[in-house]
Amino acid sequence: QVQLEESGGGLVQAGGSLRLSCAASGLRASMYVIGWFRQAPGKEREFVATVDMSGRNTRYADYVKGRFTISRDIVKNTVALQMNSLKPEDTAVYYCNARRTGRFYELNYWGQGTQVTVSS
Repeated sequence: QVQLEESGGGLVQAGGSLRLSCAASGLRASMYVIGWFRQAPGKEREFVATVDMSGRNTRYADYVKGRFTISRDIVKNTVALQMNSLKPEDTAVYYCNARRTGRFYELNYWGQGTQVTVSS
């Protein structure tokens, strides 16, 4: 059974930092593109960052670029999102996503999310 479990969310003041972790079980995270997405109340879920299977290539949304860093630990089968210089507009539920596509298939898994609240 595939499971993605996010942790590390919480309440932080503006300018502070949090480190989110996504622990994968039932799949080898290094064989998936892992991404972080977020959804604020009343808004659509939006892209935050992704890391490819090698861990060497990352991509970020413009609104987090320079503040957030995504990284993977192949041994621990986890992917982290280091969030610095947090802003109130970063407040959202953050979701981990694992995706793998092939010529005839697509595998797509989501975690349950972890709440991040940034106070002004």
